[in-house]
Amino acid sequence: MLQCIFLLSDSGEVMLEKQLTGHKVDRSICVWFWDYVVSQGEPSELLPVIASPTHYLFQIVREGITFLACTQFEMPPLMAIEFLCRVADILSDYFGGLNEDIIKDNFVIVYQLLDEMIDNGFPLTTEPNILREMISPPDIVSKMLSVVTGKSSNINNTLPNATASSVPWRTTDLKRANNEVYVDLVEEMDATVSREGVLVKCEIYGEIQVNSHLPGYPDLTLSFANPAILNDVRFHPCVRFRPWESHQVLSFVPPDGQFRLMSYRVKKLKSIPIYVNPQLTSDAGTCRVNVMVGIRNDPGKVIDSLTVQFHLPPCVASADLTSNHGTVNFLANKACSWSIGRIPKDKAPSLSGTLQLESGVDRLRAFPVFQVSFKIMGVGLSGLQIDKLDYKNLPNPPYKGFRALTHSGEYEIRS
Repeated sequence: MLQCIFLLSDSGEVMLEKQLTGHKVDRSICVWFWDYVVSQGEPSELLPVIASPTHYLFQIVREGITFLACTQFEMPPLMAIEFLCRVADILSDYFGGLNEDIIKDNFVIVYQLLDEMIDNGFPLTTEPNILREMISPPDIVSKMLSVVTGKSSNINNTLPNATASSVPWRTTDLKRANNEVYVDLVEEMDATVSREGVLVKCEIYGEIQVNSHLPGYPDLTLSFANPAILNDVRFHPCVRFRPWESHQVLSFVPPDGQFRLMSYRVKKLKSIPIYVNPQLTSDAGTCRVNVMVGIRNDPGKVIDSLTVQFHLPPCVASADLTSNHGTVNFLANKACSWSIGRIPKDKAPSLSGTLQLESGVDRLRAFPVFQVSFKIMGVGLSGLQIDKLDYKNLPNPPYKGFRALTHSGEYEIRS
């Protein structure tokens, strides 16, 4: 049972406090938490579950905002973390983004959503479709009406029919003019290559995202050509677990609109699409840099939005770097960003130049880590293939669309 939820800005300021039970949690716990964050040094490596002297703390960070939940009771930690993730996703969906200004401008709606999402410390209504029927998202029309009429409430007077249904994520007797469903396979590749060029780690985190605009109560079945490669699968509550356990197919009644049907990991992949070959040699206070980029394993689709970033070592006083393709920009904190875009067919992109070291430093002692970002439309690098999407309880055949996208995650090349 959760007792309190705080929303903290990146400076530690308490932007929102929601007490969930009769026992009030003092704000001093936020001070303790922020002191703990500072003592750890690197916020990104902070554990999601922390035991303070008086409470158990659960935290996630989204777009610089820390979602912090507190309890004095033992409870399943994944339930608390998943609930905080759901809160962050719903706020981002409601407001079209998530940052400090958005939270402050719409704090009334945030409180209303939390009132419906959790009851006496236990998760209650967490489906976006049902919440949208209960609490209208902010828009220009509603803001103008509130100014003209003086009525600022955006809460519906009647409960959605789905709250009393066995399928609480779907509105009862839904009617749709368009009869279509779209399935997106979205994958994020994490890879680490050592300075010797050895692939240390390569895995993919993927999601099956569905955008459904179907009438009534459609019953869908999604099957894969090679489901055996999947690990650490997680499902939306609409998925029936028994068909997956016995035949590795996804059987479900979809919510209306866009939702994440499933997430998964594919581990221990043996190849990466892009290679980055950095060469750094230094002597007499000067470091010569040469970085080559190219395609290692052709995915069969265009690799787009390719960018290589790295931080110059602290001992570098100045840098003179140029490239034969793309643009090179120097950002804050001695960060260098090389925007390549698409790799040309007639030449391999290269970055070269010199780094001038500080006085008294003869050669580099610390070498940069190159971070690569890219996007590939039309292919899933894990090799997962959607076989077919079957349907029941629909008067007419729906239009079905499939799409795949792979983008980089923590894609690092060590030099």
